[in-house]
Amino acid sequence: MADDYYQILGVSRTASADEIKKAFRKLARKYHPDVNPGDKAAEEKFKQLNSAFEVLSDERKRKLYDEFGDEAAQFGFDEKKAEQYRAYKAAQAAGGRPFGGGGGGADFDLGDIFGDIFSRAGGGGGVDVDELFGRAGRGGRTAGPTPGEDITARLTLSFNEALTGTERSISLQRPGRCQRCQGSGQVGTPTTCATCGGTGKVRRGGGILGMASSGTCPTCRGTGRAAPPCPSCQGTGVLEETARLTVKIPAGVQTGSKVRLAGQGAAGTLGGPPGDLYIETIVQEHPLVRREGDDLYMDLPVTVTEAMLGAEVRVPTFQGEVTVKVPEGSQSGRRMRLKGRGSPALKGGPPGDLYLTLQVKVPEQPTHEARQAAETLARAYQADVRSTLLL
Repeated sequence: MADDYYQILGVSRTASADEIKKAFRKLARKYHPDVNPGDKAAEEKFKQLNSAFEVLSDERKRKLYDEFGDEAAQFGFDEKKAEQYRAYKAAQAAGGRPFGGGGGGADFDLGDIFGDIFSRAGGGGGVDVDELFGRAGRGGRTAGPTPGEDITARLTLSFNEALTGTERSISLQRPGRCQRCQGSGQVGTPTTCATCGGTGKVRRGGGILGMASSGTCPTCRGTGRAAPPCPSCQGTGVLEETARLTVKIPAGVQTGSKVRLAGQGAAGTLGGPPGDLYIETIVQEHPLVRREGDDLYMDLPVTVTEAMLGAEVRVPTFQGEVTVKVPEGSQSGRRMRLKGRGSPALKGGPPGDLYLTLQVKVPEQPTHEARQAAETLARAYQADVRSTLLL
């Protein structure tokens, strides 16, 4: 049983994701090999921190770890198959028939449970299933390079940045390529592979079912020769890293839009290609402008004189100021359309429009002259403006 991951990071089992991240960053800075050159104890502690953070920072992995313990952190672990295996062991202990046949036990393929977890015996002897299940992946390897996973990060933008586009520098934690082994998972001079004895093949299965088959050696990947596993990444070719990237956000993104950065996701194991990084944008609201699709909506204040007599007024837009002609006799609530002055279309095509809603504003503290003008204006109304309100 490995050291408890929560104890390694010095957090409680109920710690939040932010608490786990802060604890990891603090300890990683303290025990990083660059800070402690030649200190084997610090190097080992740093590897433990990476392993613990890799599991506890992932919601799904953390849930499995909380339920199954150290086994869940091992390579090749499958929670559904683990339940089958435990049912098999329970049936064995109860004296039942774990492989079906009318004995009331579970009916499943034990070979399928262990899949690509190979025997290290290299010969025709039996396989200790308990040992395989408990140690699979503890320093073990896949049969070849595995592509890295895609990563999603969120980025908050102002309304203006979303409409006009921007360039931002970001920092994030991700599984990166181990610099010590350059992602190969091996260091030093290759020698005859100890796993397969130089044959490039290993046996799988056997033992309990009395059946066996051969497959490519996961250590040397069929070459028969292998170098010692890299001590920094424990043979995976991957180490947690802090990546600093420059992201170009195109004009027209909305909340929920995703910008793809090819090859900037998690590094692949054993030199496999990296996944992609997706930047999911969160756009802040604007105090004056509302967005619907690619169209924008804004209130345009005008004076009584401008609304009554008509006028040309200057209006700011996200593409620069424009002159708008207010028709004579305009009322509050009148909508005017400025074609192509909305948001750019993210997937191509014409941009949206800007809709202006006129709002007639009167002086809040009218002067004596303004009051006299208003009284004169009142006599210009030829009908009751509320005569149409029939409820």
